[in-house]
Amino acid sequence: MMLDDLAEQLEQRKIEHLYRSRKVLESPQSVEPVIDGKKVLSFCSNDYLGLANHPDVVNRFKQAADQYGVGSGSAHLVSGHTKEHHSLEEELADFIGTERALLFSTGYMANLGVVSALCDRHSEIYEDKLNHASLLDAALLSRAKRFRYPHLDTNNLEKRLSNSESVNKYIVSDGVFSMDGDLAPLNELVALAEKNNATLMIDDAHGMGVLGEKGKGIIEHFAIGNIQAPILVGTLGKAFGTAGAFVAGSEELIETLIQKSRSYIFTTAMPAAVAAATRESLKIIKEESWRREKLKNLIGQFRKGASELGLELIDSLSPIQPIIIGSSEKALALSEKLLEKNILISAIRPPTVPEGTARLRVTFSAAHTEKHVEQLLETLGNI
Repeated sequence: MMLDDLAEQLEQRKIEHLYRSRKVLESPQSVEPVIDGKKVLSFCSNDYLGLANHPDVVNRFKQAADQYGVGSGSAHLVSGHTKEHHSLEEELADFIGTERALLFSTGYMANLGVVSALCDRHSEIYEDKLNHASLLDAALLSRAKRFRYPHLDTNNLEKRLSNSESVNKYIVSDGVFSMDGDLAPLNELVALAEKNNATLMIDDAHGMGVLGEKGKGIIEHFAIGNIQAPILVGTLGKAFGTAGAFVAGSEELIETLIQKSRSYIFTTAMPAAVAAATRESLKIIKEESWRREKLKNLIGQFRKGASELGLELIDSLSPIQPIIIGSSEKALALSEKLLEKNILISAIRPPTVPEGTARLRVTFSAAHTEKHVEQLLETLGNI
């Protein structure tokens, strides 16, 4: 691609209503942030439990910054692995119920790191077609043979697995799908993995902290044991309200990642202050179950009201509640009309979602109130 062609290609994206632009946040993350100089009611953050600006989490970050500074200065394997990192890994493993956990700087890097460390051109990876981009890219970069089955179609997956003679098979799936908000059929995936001698990897970015009575995510929601889901990825920038990610699993898995995962070995560790803040948010997640209960009630309120308005929703019990619009042009226009009413909801368009399924991706936080939901429903009804 020649650089001279970029202007023309960018203009074409605008014509197709696919051009993306950034909004500038001028306040802490919250359900009522100031963006581009205007206070808005936001329904497009992944801060599901309202912890991103929780005073205890912020104060713990400040204390740790005073002690450790603002940069880790090195990779974990050189001199960047502090006591805060180590303690967080131990506490995450204890929370999930696995032998070990390993921190990564981002969820994207965690998925790339796991797949690249475990798979090669002799491996086979079976993925849901709506998996997150990081999982799709990880499979591509691993050089493994890739098989993408239709969304949630375990019958198709079973047929593909039954024809395989590989001894190194992986079933890889989102736990909660980021654009649809629906859940992977985890019990069925576990059964297929056991039947076909495959290893199951679940990216529970949007379920961790939210699903399950104790917030342990999709494995708790489906009452799945850690042996049945031996590779679990969780992110810290969503329900935890901080940044980074982790992989939870066996002693052997984590040690293998430390030795072989390029996105772990060759990158600077997250700041120790972020790890310390995450330890505080993990404590809140364990102690304040009311946040999950409130979130559940707000989702129910919205779904009931949306149904009464005749809006097309996906079957989702997660905080992700997309309203399917169809065309990119219409989804973008509705997003702009909502912003005129001081409500911020992003229009999600191809290639993030399939053609013809552009949507308003509504997400909820425990920091929202019933009045916030009423305001959203009233505004949606008016426009």
